[in-house]
Amino acid sequence: MSFNTALTGLNAATADLNVKSNNIANINTIGFKGSRAEFGDVYALSTFGNSNTAIGTGVVLNNVAQQFNQGNLEVTNNSLDLAISGNGQGFYALAPALDTEQVLYSRAGAFNIDRDGYITNSSGQYLLGFPVNADGSVSSTALGGTNPIRLPVAAGVPQATTEVDIAANLPSTATDIDPVATPIDPNDPLTYTNSTSSNIFDSLGNESTLTYYYQKTNVPNEWNVQVYINEPTGSQTLVEFGAGQTTKTLTFDPALGGALDAGVTPTETYTFSGLSSGAVDLSFEINFAGSTQNSAAFTVLDTDQNGFPTGRLTGLDIDDTGLVQAQYSNGQTTNVAKIVLADFPNPQGLKQIGNTAWEATLDSGDVRIGEAGTGSFGLIQSGALETSNVDLTKELVGLITAQRNFQANSKAIETNNAITQTIINLR
Repeated sequence: MSFNTALTGLNAATADLNVKSNNIANINTIGFKGSRAEFGDVYALSTFGNSNTAIGTGVVLNNVAQQFNQGNLEVTNNSLDLAISGNGQGFYALAPALDTEQVLYSRAGAFNIDRDGYITNSSGQYLLGFPVNADGSVSSTALGGTNPIRLPVAAGVPQATTEVDIAANLPSTATDIDPVATPIDPNDPLTYTNSTSSNIFDSLGNESTLTYYYQKTNVPNEWNVQVYINEPTGSQTLVEFGAGQTTKTLTFDPALGGALDAGVTPTETYTFSGLSSGAVDLSFEINFAGSTQNSAAFTVLDTDQNGFPTGRLTGLDIDDTGLVQAQYSNGQTTNVAKIVLADFPNPQGLKQIGNTAWEATLDSGDVRIGEAGTGSFGLIQSGALETSNVDLTKELVGLITAQRNFQANSKAIETNNAITQTIINLR
């Protein structure tokens, strides 16, 4: 009996050594969670046994308990490296394949983009996300409604310009020009006082230039403006804002410090047909609000427009709520998905399957999913990784203890063997 008791002690010490060795081996494994060997004593009693005199028959390994305390965060500056921070709760939900409903869970956030545009880890598992609305909000947080996150493969869709803002200060000291005798001619600088330009885009994303020619008339505080469009082909055409109307007149009120006269409508809708690019006819509103006339030099005070060209994907941005945004070279961003976080009533009941991934079991309880920063879920930190939560110093000390325990149980076997030999050698 005593041999078996000591043998269970050897087995327990070996198991303890194995657990600690595995922890140490994974000290640099991203998202690894260390384990702890838990033991229980063994007593063999008959129905009528006296517990006060019972002698134990050894030790048994009851459980290898996973420790889910958070590891340290290591900054990497790679936007696809993700770490769950804050209160630290939650797992990434992963699909092992595109055609499966199986879901795996992991704390390892080292992701990349595969050749098809999906966000995956080094094991080829697909990061799951919630579909989002245009404003980035999630309409449903059901696990069945999640999908592998895939970046848009198409380039950013262009948008035709529909609004243009142009405000300038016009010099009140400029020489008057008779608009009847000297109409504006872009090719003759003597026919206009000042000019400036801004860019616009058609429905295909092609860029054109609007040039504004300002003429100070011989009527006090009055300026005429004509707008020409310069297409990519180099042609320059006068733009109309009404049937046969090509000149916008701006008048200024000296009593208001040279601001636009209260009776002036600063906005006109201009149209231009026959684009050489084949795009839809341009129709855009030009707003001259904010223009002034005073003794200062000609100055552009504001210029803006709401169109943009075709864009190519240039990068990703992931905020602390897990919202994934695609960034394009035209300055636009698109909300792609929101990363799913999962949690369990009993994380220690999860089944380890390797590659720092777990599967749900009956012991772990039903999965609970949601968004980062809500409920008990932590925030997502982009550009960082969660390192192993193993305390190397503690494990090294534990190795010494486990070695001592193994040696002590070996000594018990040696002692039992000596006693047995003594009994056998009795004469």
